[in-house]
Amino acid sequence: MFILDTNIRFLDTELNSIKFIFIMFFKIQNLTNIMEKNIAIVFDCGATNVRVVAITREGKIIASKSMPNNTDEDPHLKGGRIWDIDKLWNKLSVASQYVMSEIDTNRIADVTFTTFGVDGTFVDNNGNILYPVISWQCERTESIVNQIDQYISNEDLYEISGVFPYAFNTIYKMKWFKDNKPELFKKAYRFLFIPSLLINKLSGTLKNDITMVGTSMMTDLKKRDFSEKILSALEIVSSLFGEIAQPGDKAGEVNERGYKDTMIPIGTPVFFAGHDTQFAVFGSGADLNEPVLSSGTWEILMGRSSINTLKKVSIESNLTRELDVQNGICDTGQNWLGSGILEWFFKNFYSGLQGRELYNKIDADVELVEDGKSGLLINPDFYKEADASSGGSIKGLTIATKREEIYEALLESLSFRLREAMEALQDAGGFKASQIICVGGGSKNKRWNQLRADICQLPIKLIDQKETTVLGASFFVFVGAKLAPSVEDARKEVEYKPEIILPDISKKDFWDERYKIYLKNKQQN
Repeated sequence: MFILDTNIRFLDTELNSIKFIFIMFFKIQNLTNIMEKNIAIVFDCGATNVRVVAITREGKIIASKSMPNNTDEDPHLKGGRIWDIDKLWNKLSVASQYVMSEIDTNRIADVTFTTFGVDGTFVDNNGNILYPVISWQCERTESIVNQIDQYISNEDLYEISGVFPYAFNTIYKMKWFKDNKPELFKKAYRFLFIPSLLINKLSGTLKNDITMVGTSMMTDLKKRDFSEKILSALEIVSSLFGEIAQPGDKAGEVNERGYKDTMIPIGTPVFFAGHDTQFAVFGSGADLNEPVLSSGTWEILMGRSSINTLKKVSIESNLTRELDVQNGICDTGQNWLGSGILEWFFKNFYSGLQGRELYNKIDADVELVEDGKSGLLINPDFYKEADASSGGSIKGLTIATKREEIYEALLESLSFRLREAMEALQDAGGFKASQIICVGGGSKNKRWNQLRADICQLPIKLIDQKETTVLGASFFVFVGAKLAPSVEDARKEVEYKPEIILPDISKKDFWDERYKIYLKNKQQN
C-alpha cells in the first residue's frame, strides 16, 4: 500500500514536471515570437492596383493582398478625375485585414506607405479633406503649363526644382486651385500628399515626407526643401505643408480607429516612406551612377547621383530630377509610356486573349520575326508630353504587315527609347554606366530584355527581388525601428540573386545604324 502510494505520488510529480516544462516552453516560444519583431507592413498604392504586403528583414514576402484601383469623376468638375481617398482607404483596409489574418501580428515591427507622386489635397486640422484629390490622370491642368509664366517661368522652375514640367505636377494643380477654389488656401490647415493622407487614416498624424514634396516642382533641389522663390511667386506659405519628414522618421502609432479599419495592433509604430519610384530604385540594390529601369505601364529610368556632381541641363533634355531617399543625392531620369503601348496593342490586335494564353500566342508568333526586319519605323511617343506636337506614329504599314511584326517593331522602338534616355542620363550625371538594372513587370519579357541589351550594348541585370518598392521602403522603416543600424546594412540582409542578360556584340553595328534611322524618323515626325 505504501509502495503503491509512493509510486502514484512519484508519477504525479513527474507528470507535473513534464506539464511545467511544456508550459514554460510555450511561454518562452511566445516570448521569442514577440521579441522577433521582424516584419514590416507596407501599404503600396499604385494607379492600377493597391496592396498591402508583409515583408521580413530578409526581403521575404510572407503575405500580400492586392485590390484594383481606379479614378472617379470629380463631383465638382465634369470630366475631372480624382482619387476617392475613402474608397482607396477601404480597399487598403480590406487588404490589410487579410494580411493580418495570415501572419503573427506580434512580429510586426512597423508600418509605412508608398504611392505615386504629385497628388494630394487640402485638409483641416482634423484631417478632413476639403476637396477631392486631383489625379495625375486628370486633364484639367494641361493648359496651365503655359499659364504658369504669370507667376514664374517654367525655365526657372526647372532650374531650381529639377522637375520636368509635366502637366500633372503639383504646382500646376496649385495654380488651378488658385484660379478656381481660392478659398481653400484660407480654410486649409495643411496640404497633404497621398501617403500622408493615408498615414493620417492610420495614426492621426498630419505631416508630409520629403520624397513626395520633391515631386511637386516647388522645391529647391540643392537645399532639399521648399524653394522660397517658387512659393513666393505663387503667394503660397510654406506652413501650408508643415514640417517635412525624412524617410524612416516616425510618424506616430496605429490608433484605435486605424486598428478597427486594418486590424494592425494599436501602438504599432508608423514610419514615413513616400514616393514609390525613389524606394524602388534604392530597393533594387542600385549604387550611385547605376541606372535602374522600372518597367511597367510607364518606363521609368532613374540614376542616383551626388548633388555635387550634377551637370546643368535644359528642359529640352526631357530629364527630371527628384529628391532621393537619402540626403545629398538626387535621382535623375526620364519616363515614357512603355507597357501601356503594348496594352493598347494587345487590346486591338489580340482581343479576346488574356493572361498566359495571350503571352504564349505572342511568343509563338514573334519567333518568326527577325530582329529589325519588320519593315516598320515606330515613334513610341504615344503619350503626348509637354514638348510633343504630334504624338507617336507607325510608318511602313502595308496590307501584308502582320501583327507580330508590329509587336516586334514596338519592342525595338521602346528599346531605342531606352537608349535615348540612357545617353541623356549619363551625360547629365557625368558617368558611364556598366549595366542597367531592370525591375518591374516588363522585366519578365525575355525578348524585350535581349533587345534592350543589344540596342543599348549594355548588360541588363535582372534581380530575384521583384517588389523593389516595398523592399526599399522596408529598409528605412527597419532602421527607424532600430532593427538595423543603417539602410545599407538593412540592404545587405537581402539576397538579390542577379541574372545578367549580355548584349550580342556581333549586332552592334546593325543596331547602331537602326538607332540613327529611329532618331531621324522621330525628328521628322
